[in-house]
Amino acid sequence: MDSLSGQSDLIVARDVLATEAGALHALGSSLDAHFVHAIDALSTVAGRVVVTGMGKSGHVARKIAATLASTGTPALFVHPAEAAHGDLGMIVEGDAIIALSNSGETAELAAILAHAHRHALPLIAITSAPASALAQAASVALTLPPAPEAGPIGLAPTTSTTMQMALGDAIAIALLARKGFSAHDFRNIHPGGKLGAQLKRVRDLMHTGVELPLVAPETTMDRALITMTGKKFGSLAAVDPTGKLLGIVTDGDLRRNMGPDLLSLTVEKIMNKSPITIGPDALAADALRTMNTATRPFTALFVVDDARMVQGILHIHDLLRAGLA
Repeated sequence: MDSLSGQSDLIVARDVLATEAGALHALGSSLDAHFVHAIDALSTVAGRVVVTGMGKSGHVARKIAATLASTGTPALFVHPAEAAHGDLGMIVEGDAIIALSNSGETAELAAILAHAHRHALPLIAITSAPASALAQAASVALTLPPAPEAGPIGLAPTTSTTMQMALGDAIAIALLARKGFSAHDFRNIHPGGKLGAQLKRVRDLMHTGVELPLVAPETTMDRALITMTGKKFGSLAAVDPTGKLLGIVTDGDLRRNMGPDLLSLTVEKIMNKSPITIGPDALAADALRTMNTATRPFTALFVVDDARMVQGILHIHDLLRAGLA
């Protein structure tokens, strides 16, 4: 690579990012009561939020619709050119519309604007032109602040689409906060992939019932080892008659207490009376972090409730199978 050309490339790239960053800062400062009115309208919609736009604005609109849907606001994208050929049937009473057009004069939006007025649907405009046909037709117009498109010719949609995308994110997250959409809700609609795995709860992965390696504290180690070996978790828990955790014994405890009288000792003689545990409603990702950041990393965690009653056991292999590690 020619060093002079490389430096020129970096100058252009940094100028693009600086231009867009400045526009985003201006966009944040420009938000006012109109934004709140838009959230008021969208948060009370009984149906879905229909997002539309043409060209580059259409690509942004697709992303906004996907972000809304994934954060608790049912949404879909309708292509404005297809709307006049039957897709208006996808927009029904109870819906709201977000329409994106930098100029505000996109001819292909005409059918959707007329449909919105015909059915008295809330219409949120995102445009750079407050006097445009789109802004004038909207229930609420969100105006992008003046900002140059990035690059030496300043014509390609760059800064404007960045602001559209960011404003769409702001709308989606404001609606999420307004509705009280939680991480638990988020997990329910993101069950797949790495994200779904990270949002699983310990109770979703833990072993329970007859799988648990439980013994009484007075059990001798010769019998306790049979339980420990049979359950294959590399540890066991000593519990009282009600199931309350009193301590645990791990492979490490066995090594530290190795001696000729080990098998005749009782579990309570060698158990750790203050073991690290986790609650059933904790995120599985937190369980993995606990296992890996302990002074001595370990491979299994007993799961207890607030009263220290044993609810289950979680092994690192369970986290591996879930895609967490």
